This record gives sequence, C-alpha cells and structure tokens, in this order.
Amino acid sequence: MKAIAYLQSLPAEHPESLQDLQLPAPSPGPRDLLVEVKAISVNPVDTKIRSNVAPEDRQPKVLGWDAAGVVKAVGSEVSLFQPGDQVFYAGAINRAGANSELHVVDERIVGHMPGSLSFAQAAALPLTAITAWELLFERLQIAEGNTDQGQSLLIVGAAGGVGSMLTQLARQLTGLTVIGTASRPETQAWVRELGAHHVIDHSKPLSEELKRIGIVQVTHVASLTQTDQHFAQLVEALAPQGRLALIDDPAQPLDVMKLKGKSLSLHWELMFTRSLFETADMIEQHRLLERVAELIDAGVLKTTLGEHFGTINATNLRRAHALLESGQARGKVVLEGF
Repeated sequence: MKAIAYLQSLPAEHPESLQDLQLPAPSPGPRDLLVEVKAISVNPVDTKIRSNVAPEDRQPKVLGWDAAGVVKAVGSEVSLFQPGDQVFYAGAINRAGANSELHVVDERIVGHMPGSLSFAQAAALPLTAITAWELLFERLQIAEGNTDQGQSLLIVGAAGGVGSMLTQLARQLTGLTVIGTASRPETQAWVRELGAHHVIDHSKPLSEELKRIGIVQVTHVASLTQTDQHFAQLVEALAPQGRLALIDDPAQPLDVMKLKGKSLSLHWELMFTRSLFETADMIEQHRLLERVAELIDAGVLKTTLGEHFGTINATNLRRAHALLESGQARGKVVLEGF
C-alpha cells in the first residue's frame, strides 16, 4: 500500500522529512476495523512526533491521527461497524498513523461519518472534536444546557483546530459566555464566525483585553497554546475557585503554587489517554463521535476545514507540516486521495 512515513527526524522543509513509500498492508485484530483511508488532516501532534521521536531501528514511522474512510474488513469481535460503513476517527498514538491507503483502528474510538459531509470535511474533525469535547464536558465539568449561565470560558488560541471546535461546542451546547483569543484580523473574524461572544488579542496583556470588553474575571480557562507565556495572566484572570484546563506542552515549568490562593484547579486533556491505556470507558470516544456526527448533520456544528492541500503525498504533507509549525494555520489542513 502507499504510505507517507519518515526514517529520521528532520525539518519539515527537508525533502526526506516525509517520504512516499510502499509498505505492507496491515491486518485487523479482533476489535479492529480495516479502513480504506479517503482523507486525512494534520495536527500539531504530527509535527511534534516527526521533530522529536526518531523511528526505532530506522523503520518507517507513519504519522497521521485524523482520518475519514470506508471500512473494508472487520475483526472477529467487532460489533459496531460492518464493511462499507463510512467512518471518521483520530486513532491511537501508540499505533501506526493513518497517512496510508489502509489503516487499522479499534472500533471503540471510531464514529460513523456525518452523512452531510465529504470525506475531506469529515477528516478535519475527529481529534479536535474529541479533545474539545473531553476538555469542556469532562475536564472542566461544564454541563450541557443553560445551567452554567453567568459563568464564562476564556479560550486561548481559539482559531486553531481544537479552539475552532471548542468555541462551537461552548456556544451551541452550554450557557457560558465564550471569549476567544486571536491575534490577526482574519483569525479574529474566524472566531467570531464560530460563535464567540467576544474576541480579544492574546498578543496583548489578557487582563487589559478582558477589561476592554467589560469582563473582570472568568470562571473557566481553556489554554490551548503558549500556556507558559500566559500562565501568570491566566491565574490573574480566573475568578476564585475557577478551573484551568490545558492541552499544550509548556516549554517552562508551571508554578502551580500560584493557583493556591484562589483555590484554582488544574486539568490536563490528552485525547489519546483512553486508547493508550485502553481504559474501561474507552468506548466513550465512539459515543461522542456519534454525537458530533448528529450535531453536524443537524446543522448545530460545522466542519473546521481551513485549507485543502490536495492529494495525500509527501510533498503536500511537508507543506502542511511547515504551515502548522509557522503558527499561521486557521482551522484544519486536509489532504484527500492517493
């Protein structure tokens, strides 16, 4: 099968940082689906692993944790899907990624694809939808509906992939006042389009930006990028007994003692945790993807596809990695077909 992989960690611009290869087709395990991949999207996790994780024994390492495709075969214990089903999923970080014509994935972390979307539109959704959903409803413990009216959520990095989904979920499914941060006119417009009540500039002091829109403190913060740079300001912006959730990898250690005076709580979100440890509730990711598909088809949520980079090949993937590393991406970068 065709696949895009790397043999050593190199800068995205290097012609061998990602290569077109022919690899053996995988076989599904008992609870696996064998999926014919139709479209993929690219996430920061792809660039981080390519840059920092050398393949073992120089064996090809395939990245890619967002895919949409068609089930070709199922394992002996599969009960949720059958051949011919159109599916979307993010996969597991401890298994080969989906940048290949064929891919195996555990059925418990797969959803039926929204019927109203193309493969490219669907591929933009899974990893960020799972991350945003778990962060909002499980880590920050926000309730669906209007029970949290009067409370507020500050989303740092609201124009990125996770931020684009989180902004929609918070606005459409909760009673929170949603404040998104973005630093450029085009990304600020994007965040407003996704439903944020307010948009502020994270290149300026956050406390001053919040005061500018008439908000002194917020009850919840989702810090999706540059947490170490904003940490002191986020502590200042949070109301007593507030909650701070983050997904990034701070370059500098966070001084958690700063949280004590206000009794603030700190929450990490990694959407790979359930599949990595095969937790007892691993099937929750299947359920939430099914719910996201329903919300997409009902017009409540929309795809966060930002740019379509063409065919799935090494040249286009290197270009996508470079864009993500530049910090200039808006929404998700998608590739389609081999």
